[in-house]
Amino acid sequence: MDPFVYVPADDPLFGAVGIELDHEAGTLGVSGGGLPTVEIRRAPGTPLETHVPIGTRDPGRLTLLVDGAEETLRPAKGFLTRRSYRVEVVSGTRQCGHLLVPDSLGTSRLLRDGRRLGVFTSTGDGKVTAEWETGNGAKNAPEPYDASVGYALAAAFGTGAEPMWKLTLDAALDLWP
Repeated sequence: MDPFVYVPADDPLFGAVGIELDHEAGTLGVSGGGLPTVEIRRAPGTPLETHVPIGTRDPGRLTLLVDGAEETLRPAKGFLTRRSYRVEVVSGTRQCGHLLVPDSLGTSRLLRDGRRLGVFTSTGDGKVTAEWETGNGAKNAPEPYDASVGYALAAAFGTGAEPMWKLTLDAALDLWP
């Protein structure tokens, strides 16, 4: 993995989105015309997990800022089920919650307050694509905040996960002498 990457994304609803990921420094930035700026930072001295683009899934060692305001970031540990790879954001300023949860081997769905907004794909190298849900009415229409948070979570933690049976088998084989 490159220590620093800048990857532009062309979002079908929000236009150009800039993603800056520095794995070694533990920083991620998302910005774009009309989008709130999102920053995720890993605390200095955090042991690196090379399979996590931001370097850790420990919520106590991560900070999330949206337009300078700190939001609550809760990545799950990631172990035996796809759902264990979920990442949650709770916004005190917007009174809503976002959840990025794997739904296939390579994709994760983004939900706002339990409503599906779209599907993100990222291989963990800073490249992210989004496919937004459309036609679900105004309640589910993605907003700029949704896009910024979705791109940040997908770039920082990657998307997708193996099915439960495969994760369980891998864990069992790791215990085998």
